[in-house]
Amino acid sequence: MEPGERVVLDPQDLDRMLRDGEVDTVLCALPDLWGRLVGKRVAARAFRRILNEGGGVNASLYLFVVDMDMEPLPGFALTDWDRGFQDFLMLPDLSTLRLVPWLERTALVLCDAVIERTGEPVEVSPRQILKRQIRLAADQGLAVKCGSELEVFFFTDGYRDAWARQYRELHPMSDYRADYHLLQTTKDEWLIKRIRLGMEAAGVPIEFSKGEWGLGQHEINMEYALPCPGCRPRSWRSGRRMRSAPPFTFTPASGTRPAPRRSAGTPAICCTSRSRSGIISAAWSARPENCPTSSPRM
Repeated sequence: MEPGERVVLDPQDLDRMLRDGEVDTVLCALPDLWGRLVGKRVAARAFRRILNEGGGVNASLYLFVVDMDMEPLPGFALTDWDRGFQDFLMLPDLSTLRLVPWLERTALVLCDAVIERTGEPVEVSPRQILKRQIRLAADQGLAVKCGSELEVFFFTDGYRDAWARQYRELHPMSDYRADYHLLQTTKDEWLIKRIRLGMEAAGVPIEFSKGEWGLGQHEINMEYALPCPGCRPRSWRSGRRMRSAPPFTFTPASGTRPAPRRSAGTPAICCTSRSRSGIISAAWSARPENCPTSSPRM
């Protein structure tokens, strides 16, 4: 798929594609409190029923009270073991319908979390929080826009090997710091370009990418734009695979900088986000002392 080609799908077009077998799976997804996409893969027949009759997909409220290991935590007003982690409804936002370029015959739609019995939104769901903030800003005569800077570390270690070593002593994809460096980043372009073009084809507007200060570190920058209707388009990359490229995923960060050396294998990625005080890892480790807390701003 070329960038921008058939990015946003009309519901009637998707209905036809589901009927004719051009699309056989629809990802009904929403971001959880950790920024991960969660949801269900819906069969063509079932999603056509949603398109034509309305409704959505049921899921458990426990998704909004779990830690990174999906372990339910106590003390939340929303739900708990005693209330049976009651269901909510994932209501598709049809304005976000689009094909997923890195998955065969697959479409994606972002969903809003609502209480099925009352139709009220689940107020702690990230999409609802964002929509509420956008409305509050609009009440003050302001429009919310954002330009996300996505920073990642690439490693050549395989997933299972990295997990077995508790994500310690990983091997970065580059041997040298490549901040703004066009020669070093050309060596990594086989992967970075696929990410840029894949995100563009999925309707996530990319402005540029560049090397960063750390070994194996790159950043991919989205255009300065309105955050809705997609609300959280950057989360679409989370845990997905790009067709024709080696699979990759987000992995916990290691506090020990790996020794600079090359090794063959599938690259693992640590995704980070930046705050005013430095870098905050968007991944998680069972040993918090292993996670980086700051990085020079270059």
